[in-house]
Amino acid sequence: MGSVTGTQQLPSVEDVRTALKDVYDPEIKKPITDLGMVKDVVIGEDGVVTVGIYLTVAGCPLKATLTKDTTKAVAKLPAVTDVRVELDVMSDEQRTELRKSLRGDAAEPVIPFAQPGSLTRVYCVASGKGGVGKSSVTVNLAVAMAERGLSVGVVDADIYGHSIPRMLGAREKPTKVEKMIMPPQAHGVKVISIGMFTPGNAPVVWRGPMLHRALQQFLADVFWGDLDILLLDLPPGTGDIAISVAQLIPNAEILVVTTPQQAAAEVAERAGAIAMQTRQRVAGVIENMSWLETPSGERIEVFGAGGGQTVADSLSKSVGSRVPLLGQVPLDPRLREQGDEGTPLVLAEPDAPASQVLKDAARQLAVRARGLAGMMLNVTPAGR
Repeated sequence: MGSVTGTQQLPSVEDVRTALKDVYDPEIKKPITDLGMVKDVVIGEDGVVTVGIYLTVAGCPLKATLTKDTTKAVAKLPAVTDVRVELDVMSDEQRTELRKSLRGDAAEPVIPFAQPGSLTRVYCVASGKGGVGKSSVTVNLAVAMAERGLSVGVVDADIYGHSIPRMLGAREKPTKVEKMIMPPQAHGVKVISIGMFTPGNAPVVWRGPMLHRALQQFLADVFWGDLDILLLDLPPGTGDIAISVAQLIPNAEILVVTTPQQAAAEVAERAGAIAMQTRQRVAGVIENMSWLETPSGERIEVFGAGGGQTVADSLSKSVGSRVPLLGQVPLDPRLREQGDEGTPLVLAEPDAPASQVLKDAARQLAVRARGLAGMMLNVTPAGR
């Protein structure tokens, strides 16, 4: 039992450790008591409680958050007059044990999303050509899903044209713990990008095999935790990355982004039709830049009309099952502006028409029954 201060009983060490079960590591999202991060607890006769905390690495970017959360949890206990948090750093042996507790003792990291029984829904956001707003759609879907209480991750798989960190407002660098990479978070979304590892705005000049290896590391070496949704922002077209994704995560589904323009729709069909060769499911189509609404309420179809529905109908016919048009996103300059500022439109202007469409598409993707998700399609491309 603890000592008595005034008329109140001081908490015991066990009481403090119980309170610390509510303190979660900001990166790993598990209680610090389960991660071996509580070094010691000392309770003074004057009600001052000193808590020793092990950081995973010396330069932990979220140590201030950890200190604040620890202080808040312990301060709630009766008779506590002050809380002091003393930070230390894990030894190599402790980090090894932490990694084993989180990832197992496998010699080589495995891709959790490719394992039997994985409940993470993986969506590859694809487009036939650049400039259709694929990355804008990706970050807004991710944030909208996180707003629904889901655990969401984004892989910026567009290695050459990476833009997700800026658009999502992710300014922190990843943290390496033993052989694991802890992804930074922004707006409740975990994110990883090659842009986090390159100096300044340096270009990435790699051939296919290096792209494959980078993607493999993003999926296997990064500690994602228990994700509900993983979004991959693919480069435009049907090149190396699209093929690598199909090999590394065969249960991933394709989400096609296009504009209403028929020429863009034809190219987008090819991006979606890669599912015929990789035997992946097509989750749906999102049409971006559908129309511009004037102050008087008139709709101007700047890029034509019908491209999204054309793609959905064509893919439905090809795969032999319904591919839905999940939404038509109207042109809104704020979608671009908020991407530049790092606060996606669905957060900054949740009532904007474009936000409403994107949030509805996120709802459909988030609550849709798994159905054939995770099962390869037994289809053969036409003409074979």
